[in-house]
Amino acid sequence: MTDKFSIQQVAEQTNLSPHTLRYYERIGLIHPVHRGDNGHREYTAGDVGWIDFLKKLRATGMPIRQMLQYAQLQAEGDYTVNERLDILREHHTKIKAELDELLRYLEVIEYKIGHYQQVADEMQAETA
Repeated sequence: MTDKFSIQQVAEQTNLSPHTLRYYERIGLIHPVHRGDNGHREYTAGDVGWIDFLKKLRATGMPIRQMLQYAQLQAEGDYTVNERLDILREHHTKIKAELDELLRYLEVIEYKIGHYQQVADEMQAETA
């Protein structure tokens, strides 16, 4: 028997709201989720994995429009693998550039912390 998860369980596992999960389904990022006899959504482990991947794409700045393009290609099957690869490579390049920029900013902040720590230490030594 395959494990089934309610929308609330998936929301807790993915840290997304039920509203976001319904929105993702409505716009086509998530395929229509199976409904149980009670009419409630029943997600599979595969659904949860896909939703977690979508969350990572979104958290790294991929626009919904591009996520939709990727999801459509995914749904079309293996023959779209090169197009999906292009999307992910482009996104990877963008993320890498953003990380490099953040690391440069971090170096400046670390320099300032070191400078202010030195000034604070000197001031403390003078008053001791």
